Amino acid sequence: MSDILIVDDERDIRELIGDILEDEGYSTRLAGSSDECMAELNAAPPALMILDIWLKDSQMDGIDILKTVKRDNPGIPVVIISGHGNIEIAVAAIKQGAYDFIEKPFNIDQLLVVIRRAMEASNLRRENQSLKRVEQKAAVMIGDSPAFRGLIGQLDKVTRSNGRVMLTGPSGSGKEVAARYIHQNSNRADAPFVVVNCASIEPERIEAVLFGRESTERGIEPGLLEQANGGVLYFDEVADMPLGSQSKLLRVLVDQTFQRLGGTDKVRVDLRVISSTGCDLKDEIAAGRFREELFHRLNVVPVQVPPLTERREDLPLLVSHFVEEFHNTQGLAKRALSDEAAAVLQTMSWPGNVRQLRNLIERVLILGDSDGPISAAEVSGSDRPADEGEERVVLSGVLAALPLREAREAFEKEYLLTQINRFGGNISRTAQFVGMERSALHRKLKSLGIGAKAGSKSDESISA
Repeated sequence: MSDILIVDDERDIRELIGDILEDEGYSTRLAGSSDECMAELNAAPPALMILDIWLKDSQMDGIDILKTVKRDNPGIPVVIISGHGNIEIAVAAIKQGAYDFIEKPFNIDQLLVVIRRAMEASNLRRENQSLKRVEQKAAVMIGDSPAFRGLIGQLDKVTRSNGRVMLTGPSGSGKEVAARYIHQNSNRADAPFVVVNCASIEPERIEAVLFGRESTERGIEPGLLEQANGGVLYFDEVADMPLGSQSKLLRVLVDQTFQRLGGTDKVRVDLRVISSTGCDLKDEIAAGRFREELFHRLNVVPVQVPPLTERREDLPLLVSHFVEEFHNTQGLAKRALSDEAAAVLQTMSWPGNVRQLRNLIERVLILGDSDGPISAAEVSGSDRPADEGEERVVLSGVLAALPLREAREAFEKEYLLTQINRFGGNISRTAQFVGMERSALHRKLKSLGIGAKAGSKSDESISA
């Protein structure tokens, strides 16, 4: 994009600059007043502006226009020109966000050098944003379990709207990945996705981080709200936001405007807000730590992200995805997952959810000394070698102290409960895996006192 907007109240000057730039291969638009300038900006933002500081018979001067541009379109470089140049005006313009200041009468070569540099900086900024969006699209959703398909179904519905979404679920379950999925499949996919990590920002800094600053010494410093303009603002662990900041955020959600710290101008933003939390916000409201009004503003569409224990069938798919990822990013060996290792993974408790699984696979690939399949011992953390020529099951102290009959019954009960959990309570799949007829498995579960926990469940599933 090489469209340049030239704003000057002297017709000869703006036409002269326009002719020179068009000879250099740029496309130009001309405006002789603040009204014409604002009309052009509203029609389509240019790649760069050349702006006279003094505009005769206009409601706004160049500094006023500069402030507006930097508020609504901070990525547009603005080169200020003036026939009344002095150091105070130049300093004021730079502090308000101008790229450079040139005094009239200016040297054409000097102007072209400044414009080329400004355009290069603008193009580099857009390329960086494009690369960040490509990186964001690498966050993919992996799974095929009923719980996962239910989640995807909910997410696909909310991508088609602009409603605020509240993602709930335990730590490490993939709430940020779900938020990125919503962004990437919405009509805001080409706009920024900005993360606010509420738990990691110091309470005394959060307002400056969100709203930005404005001062005579340092000019305008945009906050995360401005950086996310047009896109998605994601509040990670929103329950950790200080109460005072919650009140100010509530006002932003109501009227979509705010003021920078130290500033007086209203800044308007167009945002979609997605939030997440691992705790019960109703408990936080009852304890006086979270504003109920903000909860209702953020919780327009609640979506529950299931823990890994509710989607154990997805474990092999997730492992394959992480193995591929670490192979591409770190050059680690691309190893398959053995059936024994898959069975062990599907019986683990996973308090850290998908994040814990990812860390485990990375550790296994780094420490592994072969390119063969990942073994059960590697994922279970066991480095105890089996006796030569045989494989042994190491009994717990409690089990080893029981008579054979009681030990066998305790083992069967624990083993079958583990397999039932592994297959999400599906009796048919559990029976197939353990090598029993479904009716025989039902009888065995009843004799072990497990069937009573099924309640009114169907023959196809059980609550373990």
